[in-house]
Amino acid sequence: MASDWERAGERSWKQKVPSWGIWALPESALQLLPATMDEMKSIELGCGTGYVSAWMRRRGAHVVGIDNSLEQLKTAERLMAEHGISFELIHGNAEDVPLPDASIDFAISEYGAAIWCDPLIWIPEAHRLLKPRGLLTFLGGHPLAMLATPTSGASCDEHFHRAYFGMHQQDWRGVEYDPGGIEFNLTHSDWHRLFRETGFEVIDYLELQAPQGASGTQFGIPGEWAEKWPSEQVWKLRKLPTEGEESHLIGN
Repeated sequence: MASDWERAGERSWKQKVPSWGIWALPESALQLLPATMDEMKSIELGCGTGYVSAWMRRRGAHVVGIDNSLEQLKTAERLMAEHGISFELIHGNAEDVPLPDASIDFAISEYGAAIWCDPLIWIPEAHRLLKPRGLLTFLGGHPLAMLATPTSGASCDEHFHRAYFGMHQQDWRGVEYDPGGIEFNLTHSDWHRLFRETGFEVIDYLELQAPQGASGTQFGIPGEWAEKWPSEQVWKLRKLPTEGEESHLIGN
């Protein structure tokens, strides 16, 4: 499905100011990226066409993007050449990144790993990659949107169609409408438990609302629905240092 994302990637690469998610909410409101990223070592987990990586590179970061779609990475390479921006690309899985422990300052995923990788695997992997006090930010679908999506894959409505407790993965490959892949999400308590057990602290949590008067349906989410209920969520996390790492950081 890489070709489905090519034009959207081209549009996002042209943006000088980032906007996020299916409702293109402004960076000024969400603040998903550090204000300055000079010399920061950053990674985009599930980078697709690489536009988030490009935004970080423009802010001065040293960037790596990883994605399991070779065709999307080819688009990213083309757009790097067209825009005169260069960063490293890895063809691989964000659940198993071929980079050293504690080598990254900032990790981010807008969809990508955030919904298409198993959080029980990719969250600990992101933790491994990050330096002590390193930051992880990710944006993906809200659990309510998954609950409110009919089993046929039709657009969200005002009913729940599956259980909340025990939520982990949803297989969209055989649905009637807009068949896709296997999407992951967790209950809020399970997210918190995973972060705590992995060694992250939550800095902030955002439930994203569509702009007033949003029209049409985006990726199965009607604008009117997303004005009433959150269709997307953002987690902002910090890696907690161990006692030994904390002493070392204070000493420096």
